[in-house]
Amino acid sequence: MNDNDAPLPPDALGHHVSEVFDLIGAVYRRGLRKVEQGEQVEGVSVGVRSVLGLLRRHGAMTVPQMGRIMALSRQFVQRMVNDAVAEGWAEVTPNPAHQRSSLIRITAAGEAVIDAILAREHALNRQVGGDLTDAELRACKRVLKEMLRTFDHVDMD
Repeated sequence: MNDNDAPLPPDALGHHVSEVFDLIGAVYRRGLRKVEQGEQVEGVSVGVRSVLGLLRRHGAMTVPQMGRIMALSRQFVQRMVNDAVAEGWAEVTPNPAHQRSSLIRITAAGEAVIDAILAREHALNRQVGGDLTDAELRACKRVLKEMLRTFDHVDMD
């Protein structure tokens, strides 16, 4: 193992993670602008896009389940669900497991909208340069997942 493969001491790790956050912020903001530019095509807000993507990936869910997965307030997710339902992209169905928390299900129209969005995003993502390798992208995902895991379990009190 060379020095580049050794785990970093906490102070050095903290500085590198701060740089990762700075980059994530820039990527997120620029990506958000691109998604919003396509919003005129489908008429979908970023929040509704997130809800539709989640429903497409995981199937019918409750609003509280979506909020936990997205780390967003139940109220915000409910507003996005209401918008999606109003457009006919999602529907509210009874939840046999919980009478007061309905299941939200994506409709065929919602699937068509999220498919178009995902296709546009995929076309954009295909243009990422840098001759990135599978190993590099797996390492990137591993780092981000570890950061999520850490921040889900660390209290600053």
